Amino acid sequence: MYEVAIIGAGPAGASAALFTAKAGKTTALIDNDKSMTKRAWIENHYGVMEITGPEMVEIGKKQAEKFGTTLVDGRVTSIEKQEDGFRVVLEEGEVTAKNVIIATGALTNLAESLGLETKEGTEPRIKTVFATDEQGKTNVPGIWAAGTAAGVSVHTIITAGDGAKVAINLVSELNGTRYVDHDVLK
Repeated sequence: MYEVAIIGAGPAGASAALFTAKAGKTTALIDNDKSMTKRAWIENHYGVMEITGPEMVEIGKKQAEKFGTTLVDGRVTSIEKQEDGFRVVLEEGEVTAKNVIIATGALTNLAESLGLETKEGTEPRIKTVFATDEQGKTNVPGIWAAGTAAGVSVHTIITAGDGAKVAINLVSELNGTRYVDHDVLK
């Protein structure tokens, strides 16, 4: 059983995975290769002159993997509450985890399987998002949401930052103290 399963490997999900794995939390990053970022040309992401969406997604997954994230290919069909966490059911297989971060971009179809509250989206073409508090928690304990799926802007730099924020909040809750991840030059 993983400590954290993250659904969606776009900027929000991969960023969250990078932080949870780097913090020493066993992390599975589940991806169905349908990120809306894969259709993007990006010139407004701080620190990156220009990059294709597919390149950004692959780099993000590699960064997360560098710190120990397990990459899982597949489409999630449901999330089921269990006594000690959650069973994330894929078309082929499953992942079990104590906590789940949903970073599925514009897709909120997983809400029904768990009774997750949703609300109207504010971004153009984003009709529904998961209702979260300022930390990224949903109404179901142990289920968090990040990025566009949680109602933040579709811009990659913003969704990546939101994924990091939610991961830091989750790690802080698991550790019982505020988690900070700052590396220094050697």
